[in-house]
Amino acid sequence: MMVGSGSIKAQISPGDLTNAHKDLEGISNCTKCHELGKAVLNSKCLDCHTEIADPLSQNKGYHALSTVKNKNCFECHSEHHGRNFEIVRFDEKNFEHDLTGFYLRGKHSKIKCRDCHKSEFIMNEQIKNSANFVGLIGDCALCHQDVHENTLSSSCENCHGFDSFKPAQNFSHDNSNFKLTGKHENVDCVRCHTTDQDKKLNLTKFTGIKFNECSDCHADVHKNRFGQNCSSCHVTNSFKQIKNRNSFAHEKTNYPLLGKHKLVKCDDCHTPKRGLKPAYTNCFDCHKDYHKGEFTTAALKRDCDECHTVQGFESTQFSINEHNRTKFSLLGAHLAVPCSDCHLKNNSWFFRFSDLKCIQCHNNVHGNSINEKFMPENNCEACHVSATWNTISFEHVKTGFELLGKHNETFCRECHFVEKDDGQVIHVFQGLNKSCENCHIDIHRGQFVKNGEVNCLECHTNDNWNPTKFNHDNAKFKLDGSHRKVECAKCHTNIIEDDQTYVNYKIGKTECAACHS
Repeated sequence: MMVGSGSIKAQISPGDLTNAHKDLEGISNCTKCHELGKAVLNSKCLDCHTEIADPLSQNKGYHALSTVKNKNCFECHSEHHGRNFEIVRFDEKNFEHDLTGFYLRGKHSKIKCRDCHKSEFIMNEQIKNSANFVGLIGDCALCHQDVHENTLSSSCENCHGFDSFKPAQNFSHDNSNFKLTGKHENVDCVRCHTTDQDKKLNLTKFTGIKFNECSDCHADVHKNRFGQNCSSCHVTNSFKQIKNRNSFAHEKTNYPLLGKHKLVKCDDCHTPKRGLKPAYTNCFDCHKDYHKGEFTTAALKRDCDECHTVQGFESTQFSINEHNRTKFSLLGAHLAVPCSDCHLKNNSWFFRFSDLKCIQCHNNVHGNSINEKFMPENNCEACHVSATWNTISFEHVKTGFELLGKHNETFCRECHFVEKDDGQVIHVFQGLNKSCENCHIDIHRGQFVKNGEVNCLECHTNDNWNPTKFNHDNAKFKLDGSHRKVECAKCHTNIIEDDQTYVNYKIGKTECAACHS
């Protein structure tokens, strides 16, 4: 029986190849794509499709994506479905171009795909006329004309943006070998970067421009009398702004320019009236006396440099040690007070005081609450010290009430600061009652009142409330015998009156029958 060749082919091949692979039809060509006994291997595909293999080996392009390169080629590009089968199904409108590694930014996002994907931009001759969406590289010069004729870097984005070629928005002259400062920042680019007429594109020069010497661009108005180092006198802010006029070394004179004097214009000192050699021995030869004679005595007109320096008039070298040689030494908290707190009043400085008493600067917060004999002439130092206001040195024994024991540890305000009904706190230093119950509550509820007063010190001391001075032998009932062993509370019981509890020490009856039945 004879079997037709078409029947044999149908039993071996599952279908015709696409037009792209039609040259591989035939039994003798199967192994060019298929591995015997195995599926189609990616390596077989890449052996032919070098336009995919080359960027893939560099981990570039769409096929280098992790979601793509690990797939089998036939999962997307299936064969044997007939000549007209679309082995590459590509949706131009919805394709995410960022997946290729070439991001469409600026004007690139607005142009048509075919404006870039055309054969003339494909460098691989093997696929130049058969593929449009592979084979392109991301170099600007592939699509755009190099107006700089290869005189600059091929990375156009170093200077240019994607929205427009001009201006070169990414370029910064600070990153070049010649940083623009001063007036150079305002010069038009074309003043330095001229057009080279010898080039076919009227090429603007950005390289090969001399700039090491100022004279490369500027005319030497001094005709080389002062050398070529213009910056030794001039600055880029202005040619007329002189760092050292005519290169004159002022330090060679008897008056070197230091501090703020370096910033003074020559003409401010060298006036027609003062001449080329003005007087300079004293500051007041040039400067007015800011202090208006405050430091001038009949015998001496003192100079500014005793306190000030040429670094600035506002700073002073008048030290604390020097202040302490005046009539008012800076001690304690006064060391931390800014000069202006004492010497600047109504925007005017003054340094002479007619009175150096505390009240000259400080308010008497006590008013008239302290007797004149304890604070003569409002002299705060009778109680306070300059180290800190809260430190008190007053000898309380002078008042007739010596501070002993716990009283010596009590803050002044606990006795002398009184809060009124309206919440105002006032100072009270006069007319205070010295009796204990003026400050302390009589917990014995008047049991020990004598002549209208309670003298707590008969039993207690100033150190604590323990009745260490009390001696029962001095009471109406002397303890002897077994009475000495009886607890106090057995006889002196608690009494509650008006919701308050106190100990009854005035028992009254002392007969035996009062306690013993």
